Parts: sequence; structure tokens; C-alpha cells
Amino acid sequence: MKQLLLMSSSRKGNLGYLEHADEQLNTILSDKIKRVLFIPYAGVSFSFDDYEKMVRPVYERLGYELVSVHQFDNAAEAVASADALAVGGGNTFALLTRLYENKLVELVHERVADGMPYMGWSAGTNVACPTIRTTNDMPIVQPPSFSAFNLVPFQINPHFISGKPVGHNGESREERLGEFLVMNPKESVVAIPEGTALYVQGDQARIMGEFDGMVFRQDKVETLASGGEFPLSQING
Repeated sequence: MKQLLLMSSSRKGNLGYLEHADEQLNTILSDKIKRVLFIPYAGVSFSFDDYEKMVRPVYERLGYELVSVHQFDNAAEAVASADALAVGGGNTFALLTRLYENKLVELVHERVADGMPYMGWSAGTNVACPTIRTTNDMPIVQPPSFSAFNLVPFQINPHFISGKPVGHNGESREERLGEFLVMNPKESVVAIPEGTALYVQGDQARIMGEFDGMVFRQDKVETLASGGEFPLSQING
């Protein structure tokens, strides 16, 4: 059965790295999982070694070993044998480019469909969607395709914040997502604020965290109440 934890962010407010996410991570992790394979490919301004050192203590605190995929000679073999997968945030375009370079896009889709737990935050949540077209990131590199893991049948917009800061004359997030839906009227976008996650188990999902999520469609916006369970089919309904 498919198991996904799709987090909006690695931080919430003034808390430390993934400090807010213990309950969310414990929901998807189990005694059957001994080691989590980490994909650091979204990191740009720091090394993969440094990224691994930042994430590892979070999982060790919860009782799990974590090792980064860049420590292996063959990334595909590492993913093929992984107990669980965690994909970190950073730049979504860099992440997807490196996933294609290492021939991991189809493989991850297959492994997760077979039941391997998947955890992602920020860019790691973006690539769980059919495409990365609703990322907030700058396209600093050009991946071979915008098509991503396609683990959920809708788009997600992490780090969602409503409205505009005082003095800001660019588009709000609502306006940006509205533009996406004008050009893609049959699609839906789940927006999740920082600290919030979408937990998927099989065909069901729920919002985790203190804030509600939202579903943007061309003709309406719907609230997804935190803690409430709903079928995935409801998002595209």
C-alpha cells in the first residue's frame, strides 16, 4: 500500500530543522524500517555531505539510521534496496535534473507503488506530484522534463502563504495558482502552509499539523481541515 508523507517545509516558525515534524515522521515510520535512504539532490549552496549531516540527527533521534544516496556508487541500486526514502528540500529544478541524471524517476515511482514509504519536504514534496509546475523555485537549471514521480494525482504548492506582504506589487500565491489553473483548467492544486503535511495511505489522505490545507480548482477553492481524512479522488472531484 502506498505511504507518503509530503511536508510543506523543513522548518516551522523559529523551530529547528524538522523539529516540528516528529509526530508526522512517526506516523509513516515503523519498526520494519531500519534505515532511511536520503536524497540530497535539491541542495545547491552546500555540499551533499553537509546536507546529510543536517538531516541524519533528526532520524537518529527517532531511532532510525539515515544514509545519503550520494554515498553509494550506484544510486539506482541504493533506491532499489531502500527500506524508506526521504527527499529533502532546496531547489526543485536542481533536484529533478539530478534525479533524471541518476535514472531514478521511474524507479522511485515503482518502489513507492510497491509500498516503500516516501517522505519529502518542500522540493521533495514538489517532485512527488505529476509535474513540478507548481513549485515556488527559480529554474536555475533545465531538467529534461517537468514530469516527476507522479505519486499523487494532483499538484501541490508547499510553503503556501495567503495574501501579499505590505508594499509587494507582484502576484500573490493565490494569483499565481489561479494563473496555473487558467492554463490547466482540469487540474487541481493542494496548497499546504509551512509546518503542515499531507499524509497519504493507499487511496486516503489527511492534513497533519495545526493549519488547514486548501484545494485550488479553476472554479472554486476548498478548505481541507487539519486532521480530517478524505479520499484522494476528492481532490480532483
